[in-house]
Amino acid sequence: MQPSIQQDHSKKKDKIFEIIVNGRMKSVEDKFLTFVEIVKLAFGEFKECQNQIYTMTFKRGVGKKEGSLVLGDKVRIKDGVIFNVTATNKS
Repeated sequence: MQPSIQQDHSKKKDKIFEIIVNGRMKSVEDKFLTFVEIVKLAFGEFKECQNQIYTMTFKRGVGKKEGSLVLGDKVRIKDGVIFNVTATNKS
């Protein structure tokens, strides 16, 4: 008898979501994204220092149609959600 083969579905993503970050189309697989992950989509990295501040707003979201996110927040993703992320240096 051959052993049964079980597939690992935990790594398989259900859908690709098309979102807009700072005016650019991005494709993501996760149903939820954190503040830090969205900053990385916008700027390629997240700098955590006292002199760098990120602000973020979104619209066309799930449930709550628009709002803002802060460090530590996460948001549910759907096709067409729009994120505007700004990086500001404190002086």
